[in-house]
Amino acid sequence: MADMMRGKRGLVMGVANDHSIAWGIAKALSAEGAEIALSYQGDAFKKRVLPLADQLGATLLVDVDVQDDAQLDAGFETIRAEWGKLDFLIHAIAYSDKNELGGRFIDTTRENFKTSLTISCYSLIDVARRAYPLMTDGGSIVTLTYLGSNRVTPFYNVMGVAKAALESSVRYLANDLGRDGIRVNAISAGPMKTLAGAAISGARRTFKTAEINAPLGHNATLESIGGTAVYLCSAQGACTTGEIITVDSGYHVLGMPRPENL
Repeated sequence: MADMMRGKRGLVMGVANDHSIAWGIAKALSAEGAEIALSYQGDAFKKRVLPLADQLGATLLVDVDVQDDAQLDAGFETIRAEWGKLDFLIHAIAYSDKNELGGRFIDTTRENFKTSLTISCYSLIDVARRAYPLMTDGGSIVTLTYLGSNRVTPFYNVMGVAKAALESSVRYLANDLGRDGIRVNAISAGPMKTLAGAAISGARRTFKTAEINAPLGHNATLESIGGTAVYLCSAQGACTTGEIITVDSGYHVLGMPRPENL
């Protein structure tokens, strides 16, 4: 179709490399005609993001650390000055100390709990508060979550709690912003071979387990997640808000692995 997002402008936060879920979403939105701005954190990530921005023809890049209020303010002020408005926002930001994602959840430290919830959950609220005044004609905010938010998942620990809080935040933000014509949703993506996923000690086993047991017999792709984001950001998703849409080839419906994999 290549025109579902024609004339729309949006910020994609969380692109780390060309394997990032955020990159798959940015590509899909761009392919449908959207103009994309990308955020990055510091010079190291800027070097990775610049070649990807070139692929999209994206000229608006903002340096944003979501733990720094001044950087957040400056980033969104840059968008306001350059574009004047915003039509969509993709929030693909999460972090936890990988040393605490293995072992027992009960051993989670106070410091890492606060850091994980701040970066992985509160940052959505923080960026939404800055983004929605720019969504003068309504808009769409999409974040990323995972099955570990509501089912105990090995190697996920405190991130499961952070994602549960994130999903609840989606519902509250959807209620807050709905009267402004702004929709807020989350995509619950299956295991992916991403930079963030690689930080999880059992990532390979998790990926393989989902792949061999999912009803469709494979894991989700960047293209499938990107397509879901296009739906949520386009007019096709005009009446969808407060939802957690799962894109994991059906793995989430299982109660147990396939008999041959028990």
